[in-house]
Amino acid sequence: MAQTLGLDPKGKAALVTGGNRGIGEAFVRALRDAGASKVYVGSRDPAAAAHLVAEDPARTVAIKLDVTKQDQIDAAAKACGDVRILVNNAGMFHNVTLMNAPDMSAARDEMEINYFGVVAMTRAFAPAMIAAGEGSVVNVLSAGGIAASPVMGGYSPSKFAARAASMCLRAELALKGVHVCALIVGSVDTRMATHVQGKKERPEDIAAVGLKAIRRAIDEVDTDVMAVEVRASLARDPKGLERQMAKLLGLSTISTGR
Repeated sequence: MAQTLGLDPKGKAALVTGGNRGIGEAFVRALRDAGASKVYVGSRDPAAAAHLVAEDPARTVAIKLDVTKQDQIDAAAKACGDVRILVNNAGMFHNVTLMNAPDMSAARDEMEINYFGVVAMTRAFAPAMIAAGEGSVVNVLSAGGIAASPVMGGYSPSKFAARAASMCLRAELALKGVHVCALIVGSVDTRMATHVQGKKERPEDIAAVGLKAIRRAIDEVDTDVMAVEVRASLARDPKGLERQMAKLLGLSTISTGR
């Protein structure tokens, strides 16, 4: 049986979902800087990744990829069979609470992208990694996935589900040479967090932590100060954090992680 070990990105092909901006864009550049032989940039609109392709056309390929569409996932897995590093970064946050949303569409969309998309992508790309005897799957999650946040609506539950899936997939793939890492991300300076006030981390710093997790086969890591503080608050006083989150429902500007 194979054993999961850290993976050096040098000379490996990688794919980043939602790779055209934010944390995904930072991962694309970080992987190239680390010597990746090729980086596929998954995007609903490949044209949105043109700037990344232009930076390094020899090693960057933009592909059409909506993680809610199985046919596109299957096509990507077939076309990108050399992928040994998969970064499940695509995410959705509709910024509506569970009770105040007009219907269930936002919560369903968040679950489809943030949870089912992660599982579907891993199922599609892991077999080639297993056949090669090596692979790394990185799931970009959220502090809202370790501490329930009422202000996040369906986003927080979807990240809880994705974290649980990360644990299950890790156990299933561990003896097949494929490692699964969960990145617990706090507040980051991306379009998804434009409404957030206060300090926000740089996407580049999150990607740097992600590459370290790939190299060292780290199972789960808090990528920034906010994520660390959320975990610490949860350990100290779980109900206190819940009460604090409930109070935020009365504010016009809510604070959320990725």
